[in-house]
Amino acid sequence: MGNLYLINATLVLEDSVLYEGFIHIKEEKIESIGVMGDFPSLATADRVIDCKGKQYVIPGMIDIHVHGAAGFDFMDGKQEAFEGIALALAKEGTTSFLATTITNPVSYTSETLKSLGRYRVESNDPGTAEMLGIHLEGPFINKTQKGAQPENAIITPDANLFKEWQELSGCSIKIITYAPELDNDFELLTELNKTNVIPSMGHTNASYDESVHAISHGVSHATHLFNGMKGMHHRDPGVVGAVLLQDDIHVEIIPDGIHFHPDLMKLIVKMKGLEKVLVITDGMRAKGMPDGEYDLGGQEVTVRDDKCLLTSTGSLAGSILTMNSARLNLAKWLELSIHEQLQITSINQANRLGLSGRKGSLMTGKDADVVVLGQEGSVELTICRGSVAYERSGAFK
Repeated sequence: MGNLYLINATLVLEDSVLYEGFIHIKEEKIESIGVMGDFPSLATADRVIDCKGKQYVIPGMIDIHVHGAAGFDFMDGKQEAFEGIALALAKEGTTSFLATTITNPVSYTSETLKSLGRYRVESNDPGTAEMLGIHLEGPFINKTQKGAQPENAIITPDANLFKEWQELSGCSIKIITYAPELDNDFELLTELNKTNVIPSMGHTNASYDESVHAISHGVSHATHLFNGMKGMHHRDPGVVGAVLLQDDIHVEIIPDGIHFHPDLMKLIVKMKGLEKVLVITDGMRAKGMPDGEYDLGGQEVTVRDDKCLLTSTGSLAGSILTMNSARLNLAKWLELSIHEQLQITSINQANRLGLSGRKGSLMTGKDADVVVLGQEGSVELTICRGSVAYERSGAFK
């Protein structure tokens, strides 16, 4: 894009709001931020976007758990699918993501991981949401809590297989969702901690004691809290109880009003604090598409009235939630300030992935991942690493 300027903007910075401000974007980075009174010459500008009348300019959101969108799934294993998802995510204000897998036969997963690793290095260009890595969800999970994961491909945790997959993916795997109670002598967990891959409890039937034991050995994350895990009981607090009570555990949440009751968010925030909460969508290929029949991991999914259900069992099968809708839901349910909204949609994710030096907030020198919101909070413009990835028709004249 060269030199791009956003002017007359209300900029949500990490610890303040800058009114009547500007952002100068040069190539892929934020070159400078300031007030309009200090606005530089436009002689070198390739484009100027006037944000007067818009609600906010915010950092791009980061989805660390998303399977697909726009009719595509990462398990399709094709460049066309990866590019289609990355473009679709930008429309919802998501500027970076972890491509999330689902349980499949080992050979198929191997090929998909190899393709994703190649895409991350060779494609993944500015102007679409950036693939930061891979979230491996399954196949090392508990059949009792499989949810929408295909049971016939579930296998026990295998450290050697993980090492093979990590090499195939070009070291792209950043998070693994697995059942630690099945991990013999925590062999896989030890390898994950050694290689700085985030171990996440998910699709697990661990008891409370087993969960606490796993946490004491390095599990530090919980996949889509409440879903795909043993719930809380007064004689066994289960995975949920352990996760809520252990201060160091980060939790993923799907705030669509379907995966759990909205009032439970108040409990989560009271127990964990906002700094340990990470909004995800768990989006599947039907996101952004009409109601109908779709596929997830080789299984038929029926999408009706915002619900994604396995046609065969009625189990929840991902979502069609967008990151921006999640942000708006939480703002309503918890009366969050704009800074609090961004903490759980951008800042926490960047921190969790060790990318706070270039992602998560608007700051000079960081990646130019920028979203302009309209007065009702809708996404009107998304810039991914300095290039416009989405612009609502007629939003800017």
